[in-house]
Amino acid sequence: MIRIGYVPGAFDLFHIGHLNILRQAKENCDYLIAGVVADDVLIRHKGVTPVIPLLERLEIVRNVRYVNMAHAAMTNDKIEIWKELRFNLLFKGDDWRGTENGNRLERDFARVGVDVIYFHYTQATSSSALRRTLQNIDAIATRTRNVAALEAAIAA
Repeated sequence: MIRIGYVPGAFDLFHIGHLNILRQAKENCDYLIAGVVADDVLIRHKGVTPVIPLLERLEIVRNVRYVNMAHAAMTNDKIEIWKELRFNLLFKGDDWRGTENGNRLERDFARVGVDVIYFHYTQATSSSALRRTLQNIDAIATRTRNVAALEAAIAA
């Protein structure tokens, strides 16, 4: 039987953690589908507005050599996605292992014969950490502009 793997993710601000999970997933299946979560789904379910729009994220992921197909995930319901794609392996970061969501995912997919496989989550680099860094840089730039404007006003 061909092993069809599915790895969902935002893949926003593409980084080494994304590359690691895609590489590891491909090492464990014959055909890898990367589910790139749609902007509105990210906003609705995670409260995160992606920096990189969906079409660009799809193009980036589609061109990673480990990925056979990039799929726009228009829902957060992975069983609905499975009904469309019929993968038999689901890959997640191990930050999901043992959590309420992870346990539910395992139960739901066990019912349809899909194995959930966890990979080490790259904690040092994440889109959340990169997003925080960008926000900090923006805050520093804003303060610098405000100080410069205040100094200019005082000098005038």
